[in-house]
Amino acid sequence: MAQKIVIIGAGIVGVSTGIWLRRYGLDVTLLDRAAPGQGTSYGNAGVLAACSMVPVTAPGLIYKGPGMLLNPDFPLFLKWRYLPKVVPWLMRYLSHANDADTRRIARGLTPIVSDAVEQHKALTRGTEAESWVTDSEYHFAYKDTAAFEADNYVWSLRRDAGFEPILRAGKEVQEHEPNLSPAIGCLATMKNHGFIRDPGGYVAALARVFQSEGGVISTAEVVDFDMADGVIKGVVTKAGRLVCDRVILATGVWSKPLMKKLGISVPLESERGYHIVFEGAENGPRAPMMVTSGKFVATPMAAGLRCAGVVEFGGLEAGPSKAPLELLRRKVAEAFPDLNYAGQQEWLGHRPAPADSLPLIGEVANSGVLAAFGHHHIGLTGGPKTGRLVAGMLTGRGANIDLDIYSPNRFSKG
Repeated sequence: MAQKIVIIGAGIVGVSTGIWLRRYGLDVTLLDRAAPGQGTSYGNAGVLAACSMVPVTAPGLIYKGPGMLLNPDFPLFLKWRYLPKVVPWLMRYLSHANDADTRRIARGLTPIVSDAVEQHKALTRGTEAESWVTDSEYHFAYKDTAAFEADNYVWSLRRDAGFEPILRAGKEVQEHEPNLSPAIGCLATMKNHGFIRDPGGYVAALARVFQSEGGVISTAEVVDFDMADGVIKGVVTKAGRLVCDRVILATGVWSKPLMKKLGISVPLESERGYHIVFEGAENGPRAPMMVTSGKFVATPMAAGLRCAGVVEFGGLEAGPSKAPLELLRRKVAEAFPDLNYAGQQEWLGHRPAPADSLPLIGEVANSGVLAAFGHHHIGLTGGPKTGRLVAGMLTGRGANIDLDIYSPNRFSKG
């Protein structure tokens, strides 16, 4: 069993892994260049989306994609100067937009997300972080029942995974969610879901739980691995070298250059995501919902209504764009015409998107370095489950699921 473990990345995956490892009695240090929960984990929609196991790369995407990109009313954007860099990843990504791969990916994602609420509660039970986890329904709002039925392929896969929605149509929609626009005439509701009232605050609270249970947190940027005969001996940070027996790499899209130092070129791209918090909002939704016409999620949080969505490809260096935020505001106004609020907070973050839509979980060869990143849209949802799986790998606890599909070594040949 490993004696000294370093986790790189203090987001939801890294902190969850650290807590489980401490509960199993291991010596754990958590490293990040920023405070816990202030990266990608800060800006998500906050939903514990147990039914979100269908990848974006559904059949037909390769034909629909160009039209989506050129449609100013569709939430897909590209910084055109970045196009030459993203094309190789994009071609691999679109190669999975077929029925066989979609079903394979959905089967792989289901064990990571389907018990999300239970996993978050197991992680937080009896701790200060417990109060952030909120039970709720999760709605999918459609223009009408025809629009819902047009989404039948996705819903058939959800049903295969055990998720059956409650359908409401016509006046039943506004009876259940009074602040929704009359233009929304169908609501597909999932029971037994949940949300986090403040994702950044939640991960920060989890970090304090990790410390209270004996974990160490250090602010440092990891720049390299110290290896001997292909086995980890330490990590090199800008502040110096730290000796360890095992490393867990959980730093999202920023894991890519560190994986390259281990000889694996991961086809991983930043899918830039935006959110707006409408501070102190009134007349919004009662429960989290995906507004399908705008492809955004609206979640009532402690600070107000957070509306998160939009996809933009533009890399890690470029600043935020105006058009995605303008579209998001317009779609929010269409869905919630009576929304009142005191102010707005804007945010841009980087979802780690592997070309095959599956997270990387497991040991890199026999190096002693374990990957735990690449969760695309489901990082908050699947973080605690991933942390528990990784902790189990390091302590010899078996998993009742096939972990091979997540192996980082699937990319060992480029």
